Amino acid sequence: MNEALTLISFGENGWGDEIAKGVIVTVTLALATLPFGLILGFIIALAKKSQEPSLRMAANIYTTIFRGLPELLTLFLVYFGVQIGLQQLLKLMGFDVYIEVNSFVAGMVALALVFSSYASEAFLSAFRGIPQGQYEGGYALGLSHAKTMRLIVLPQLIRLALPALGNLWLILLKETSLVSVIGLSDLVRQSGIAARVTKEPFLFFGIACLIYLVLAIISSSGLSSIERWSKRGDATR
Repeated sequence: MNEALTLISFGENGWGDEIAKGVIVTVTLALATLPFGLILGFIIALAKKSQEPSLRMAANIYTTIFRGLPELLTLFLVYFGVQIGLQQLLKLMGFDVYIEVNSFVAGMVALALVFSSYASEAFLSAFRGIPQGQYEGGYALGLSHAKTMRLIVLPQLIRLALPALGNLWLILLKETSLVSVIGLSDLVRQSGIAARVTKEPFLFFGIACLIYLVLAIISSSGLSSIERWSKRGDATR
């Protein structure tokens, strides 16, 4: 027991500092990915409900691709594909240089692409749950389309899409573990290094499991609070 406490302690003799840094990287990556995924997912949802057939087709192709591909494969395509593509482009321009894509940025882009493809379906379902009369009521009050969306539709959209988006956030938080394969020092990678060096895989991977569970509990509590806030205007019966 004392040996285990020493291994997970902070300082020169323990791995607590490295594990803590991994947690910070994991949470930072998830939080950095979330706004991009939400905005892109909302735009794709708007394209899917557009009257323009080409926009609907492009949005459907997008979601089919990134919902169909494994997340790890998407990460590899972004991380290695962008490097190769930029190098080939620069070579055509006469520059023979080596380019390395930042693993944090690559992970954020890959996870945002996957997250947005699922988030678009959540937003689209929420759009379908808003009666057409809500739009017509806004227009009847003299509101423009943009103000109708911002003042009338968007608050209802958030409330309707929140349960599905909350589940997607929890999935995103877990999928950040994939970035360990491209060298980003997240929680899983730091736990793996500690396990290999100390020959204590059960201890460190068990700690990683507990940390993910704690993050999920904190997230669930936060999501419940946001959901209660979003329903503050509902009439009580």
